Amino acid sequence: MNLRRTLTALLSVAGLTSGLLLTAPQSASAANLIKNPGFETAGSGDMPYCWEQSGWGDNDFTFTTTADAHTGSKAMKVALTRRVDGDRKALITESAACAPVVTPGKQYDLGLWYKTTTPDAAITLFRHDTTAGWQYWTDLKTLDLAGSWTEATVRTPEVPAGTDRISWGVSVYGTGSATTDDYTMDQVPDPVLPPQCTGTAEQCANGKWDVLPTQNPVRSMHSVVLHNGKVLLIAGSGNDESMFEAGTFTSAVYDPANGSYKIVPTPKDMFCAGHVQLQDGRVLVMSGNKGYPTADGRIGYQGYKDSYVFDPETETYSRTNDMNDGHWYPSATILGNGDVISFGGLREDSTGSVAAELFSEAEQQWQPLWKVNQTWSYWGLYPSMILMQDGRLFYSGSHVFGNNIPGTGSAIYDYGANTITQVPGLRNKDERDQSASVLLPPAQDQKVLTLGGGNIDSNPQANRLTDIIDLKQPNPSYTAGPPIPQGTVDLGNGPVPQTGNQGKMYVSAVLLPDGKVLETGGALHNRANPVYETSIFDPASETFDPVAVDPEARGYHSSAFLLPDGRVMTTGDNPGNGSWNHDVSVYSPPYLFKGPRPRITSVIDTEWTYGDTQRITVDRPVAKAQLIRPAAVTHSSDPNQRFVDLPLSVDGDNVDLNVTSNPNLAPPGWYMLFAVDANGVPSVAKWVHLQGPQALKATDASAHVHDFADAPKGKVTGPGKKRTSQKVSPTISGCDRHYGSINVCVPTDFPAEVKQTTAARCAWLKANDYGRLKVNGKDDPLGLDRNRDGIACGRGDLARR
Repeated sequence: MNLRRTLTALLSVAGLTSGLLLTAPQSASAANLIKNPGFETAGSGDMPYCWEQSGWGDNDFTFTTTADAHTGSKAMKVALTRRVDGDRKALITESAACAPVVTPGKQYDLGLWYKTTTPDAAITLFRHDTTAGWQYWTDLKTLDLAGSWTEATVRTPEVPAGTDRISWGVSVYGTGSATTDDYTMDQVPDPVLPPQCTGTAEQCANGKWDVLPTQNPVRSMHSVVLHNGKVLLIAGSGNDESMFEAGTFTSAVYDPANGSYKIVPTPKDMFCAGHVQLQDGRVLVMSGNKGYPTADGRIGYQGYKDSYVFDPETETYSRTNDMNDGHWYPSATILGNGDVISFGGLREDSTGSVAAELFSEAEQQWQPLWKVNQTWSYWGLYPSMILMQDGRLFYSGSHVFGNNIPGTGSAIYDYGANTITQVPGLRNKDERDQSASVLLPPAQDQKVLTLGGGNIDSNPQANRLTDIIDLKQPNPSYTAGPPIPQGTVDLGNGPVPQTGNQGKMYVSAVLLPDGKVLETGGALHNRANPVYETSIFDPASETFDPVAVDPEARGYHSSAFLLPDGRVMTTGDNPGNGSWNHDVSVYSPPYLFKGPRPRITSVIDTEWTYGDTQRITVDRPVAKAQLIRPAAVTHSSDPNQRFVDLPLSVDGDNVDLNVTSNPNLAPPGWYMLFAVDANGVPSVAKWVHLQGPQALKATDASAHVHDFADAPKGKVTGPGKKRTSQKVSPTISGCDRHYGSINVCVPTDFPAEVKQTTAARCAWLKANDYGRLKVNGKDDPLGLDRNRDGIACGRGDLARR
């Protein structure tokens, strides 16, 4: 058993007979839902009635009922005199007799009085799931140091479905003590908010798409929302060989405030690079395209070692030191300390990189290989690596190009231990090419949704699959989610309804400020047959609601991302014929047609640290607030996207926001702060800067781990034998380079419904606007140049039998 991650109950008072009580039980009042809120009623052991000791880890501690009370004659003191890891808690007893009954969907105001001698104390919340039993829910509020009695109040998130009771109290996870008394818990009254529709009935139900009048001037496939509200759109050569040969590499900065674009000089071909926002808001861009495949298909794409930082203030790129390896299509995940870790992609010689790379926030440079833990594993292209709340990485199974990694297709990677543990349950693991994976709202719940996908090599019809995993479980496993709703698909003669199990790859997933997820865009096959379908996923009910559909095709090289005003912007589409869609769409979700928006009238401080309580003022009541990390998205992938709940303490129009003390839940950087009313209508975002780890005096986040992904039962592997690379097929991109220019993708495997004849294949290519295709060299593996005149699908080829 892993002691560091094990929650051990030291004493559980499940029920007491009246003969064991020294005084009559102190009941909950009509308003206060807590029994024995002031510890005045004694229990059978050394804890008061309806209170229990709990905690875990390697530490020395005491629980004391003390006469140093706020009111009455008793209070509870929890003290740690030595700590290596873990915490100690005084909690409401997890029993039907003591734990307060709650209603799913409701919120509750919690309060207590306290004194502390440590900054490492927090209000911690557990919930009873009617199926799974008692489980850790979240930490709500960090308690400030206080030498005299101080009141702390906080509002819970909405109670999750399936929850019938909660338990809560104070956890101490640093040396020192917390003394508490006079607990209160009240249900938040339902606000009286009459429904109000400010648009058409269709808009209020399904939202609205607009195609902007100004086109995107660059062939951008990378979209990064900057902390000044603008959007960096990176194209590099834009998958256009003529641009590459000319050395013409482009980026643009889009300003949603006025709809303008500014072309930015771009030093290298950042086509299919990796990118992530650093702690200070600059954008780290790693690798990119060193060279296109050769015309004969013998050499594939190549990734260079160069790395750059984009500064939003000057709108310029500057070079960092080189990476240790080339990484065309690398992952990029920011860690809780601000470092960036990167895996996968193709090296300078077109083989797969097995080197893990680490960019140091402190040193502002890539670390030499010998300073980075290595398993010598090939993770593929754009492997979706999501930071977990204890600092490990979850590989969701989403990736780009072809089959998944060996094993189950999903894994937990522990950088510190340098181990990989297989995670079960992901269905059709080799058809998750260009699926989307997202850490569902809120990040504190640690649930990941993976949706859609296909396989660019075998080219089956894309699927409708969704799978959901709860990473808080001791032995997490994917379970089946609801299928993606079907829309229409263009098979070459205009959109027709999808049938059977037709789904989509190249799908985009965007976190919305009301706590839901927008999924949009996609295509049925390898760079062909766009799918027109958009829906909103509700994590609470695990259901999809089909909404208005983006009128533009959004397949390969498309992006979708949240703007600070609450709208979603979509760009790009690069089908196999090499064309590019420069039209830009913007989606206004239904919440923008549900009446006036709440407004954040002031943010007292925009520089936040972990464990802070930060005050904002609003123009009317709000139900919740959250931080959303701005997008850095490409190829259906944004593993850093996350929605972090901010528990509220409400005093009229003044709202105190309680910031997590765990940097792994909200890695340092700039965030969009939204306030949302009871109808789910969000404010326009304010930008705040979160950094640390000042709040974690105990030097780690283990106090927040609890019984979390403890000792998964999957196959565990450590570092393998040191090697230089992984052999990768030059056709890894699913394109046969014997035909047409390099930016044209004739599929190596045509869709299954296309007969394996010259006539059928040529008819498919014609229907998908491939135009005249020159044969490169003497080989004709697809049999498209039967008369050997150097032109595929010519009249002579179709006339021959």
